[in-house]
Amino acid sequence: MKRFSTILACVIGSLLWPVPAAMATAPSRPNIILIMADDMGYSDLGCYGGEIATPHLDALAQGGVRFTQFYNTGRCCPTRASLLTGLYPHQAGIGHMMEDKGLDGYRGDLNTRCVTIAEALRPAGYRTYMVGKWHVTKKVNPAEESGRHNWPLQRGFDRFYGTIHGAGSFFDPNSLTRDNRHISPYADPEYRPDAFYYTDAINDHAARFIADHARDHREQPFLMYVAHTAPHWPMHAKAKDIEKYRGKYDAGYDAIRAARVERMRAMGLIDPRWEIAPQQGGTWDAVKNRAFEIRCMEVFAAMIDCLDQGVGRMVAELKRTGQFDNTLILFFQDNGGCAEGMGRREGDIVPRADQPPLPPLAADYLQPNMIPNQTRDGWPIRQGYGVLPGAADTYHGYGEAWANVSNTPFREYKHWVHEGGIATPLVAHWPAGIRTAPDQTPGRLVRDPAHLIDLMATCVDLSGAVYPREFGGQAIQPMEGVSLRPAFAGQPLDRSQPIFFEHEGNRAVRDGQWKLVAKGPAGRWELYDMIADRTEIQDLSASQPERLGRMVRQWEEWAVRAQVVPWIWRPAYGESAPATPAKKAKRKPTP
Repeated sequence: MKRFSTILACVIGSLLWPVPAAMATAPSRPNIILIMADDMGYSDLGCYGGEIATPHLDALAQGGVRFTQFYNTGRCCPTRASLLTGLYPHQAGIGHMMEDKGLDGYRGDLNTRCVTIAEALRPAGYRTYMVGKWHVTKKVNPAEESGRHNWPLQRGFDRFYGTIHGAGSFFDPNSLTRDNRHISPYADPEYRPDAFYYTDAINDHAARFIADHARDHREQPFLMYVAHTAPHWPMHAKAKDIEKYRGKYDAGYDAIRAARVERMRAMGLIDPRWEIAPQQGGTWDAVKNRAFEIRCMEVFAAMIDCLDQGVGRMVAELKRTGQFDNTLILFFQDNGGCAEGMGRREGDIVPRADQPPLPPLAADYLQPNMIPNQTRDGWPIRQGYGVLPGAADTYHGYGEAWANVSNTPFREYKHWVHEGGIATPLVAHWPAGIRTAPDQTPGRLVRDPAHLIDLMATCVDLSGAVYPREFGGQAIQPMEGVSLRPAFAGQPLDRSQPIFFEHEGNRAVRDGQWKLVAKGPAGRWELYDMIADRTEIQDLSASQPERLGRMVRQWEEWAVRAQVVPWIWRPAYGESAPATPAKKAKRKPTP
């Protein structure tokens, strides 16, 4: 059977349900599409200095605005909680991951003292759609009906296609779900591509929801949340996409990073006066297996390329149905590049057999594992430093050094709240609502600091929704963010409070041009001037003790209010670090 694609959907759609001219008038309130990538670095997109081909996102950036100082929370689950609720993640109950740690800020499930964007906008007449990675509940088994209270349809979305869990094979994802029903990608009568690949499935369903909405609910505006798993490990990509990047990364880490810096300076994304953070994760000269390292980045680039192709299909469907001009598209990321060493252990590599040694899996088999035991056609999953990634029978991350390249020009990675962990592009495109002044070039830059908490406030503002004080009989916490609407008109954001961060004891405050940051539960506070030194090289904590003390107090007051403390880390906040520091533990990769 022919692969479902948006091109095919467009052809069938134009034949079966053409859009009458009278219906081509867009609603007065905008449609809103939130698109999030997973484990992508600040400089991976072409419009942020990267060499990866992202023409569709670049076009949105050129026709809209790019935020240079937009922030996430440094990790997947907290970011999703913050995005969905407009609160800091601890306030929503997800201060860490999907385990209940016995404290209200760390329950591992969205609590009932928050509402999702879908729950806020649906009473205002919006249809609501969600596609992709959910990952804000510990209840992922569809057989447990009582555990579905935090699934998408139970939290305000009208339709859902995606995964409840946080990571898995792109060729055979676990917890794949349509609405409330767990499905196999190989026994799904509603979606039968020639070859299943999860990024395509996400984008195809997003385009399908756009088309269905135009056909069935054109009189209403819509909200759609598209949460990609790409380019989170495993490094899985289609062969034709990998081939496009063959040889692209042969020059190694430093050369790719230097080229990105040059482009970013030319774009005005980074100040030429900033000192670039040093290379982390090793040098190219010391690489033991260059073919393996090169292949890791080729696959990573191919994953992003495929994601961008799907954004193009969504845009094409918006244009075909006459909804493009009055649709606000926001593209961003859940955290910075990921330095976790998934699948990269060194040792003897078992060669691939001539024939699949395991029996094939039935088409209706429901994959239960984040790391499958085998492929559908009987190949065991292979890991190890030297096994070239990309195919369904491999499972790797791309490693610390390439993550450092992704996060150019910043320090650190996912997990940490230095800029490499929390800085994300934000591309905003809305032809009917984002105006470029005559003296401004297209694709202008917005330099105001902003955060995921601002997206709820923006959606409520633009939709005309009323953010509830109560919902389902529960008192609801007030929104923490501010609307980004002024930035769309070239005006400063009306932010009266600093932006705060905490993850795994890593802490930060962003207050205007200043940033306070600490690494780890026992780490000391550092202070940086983000206008002069956004790459966090020159620590000013010793020379500005009054500012340091004031910002520490701001963080401590917020941490109590936002249920960050008491926290689950040791030492507890305020306790002294052990006299003899423990050896740094290896970080266990997590979705």
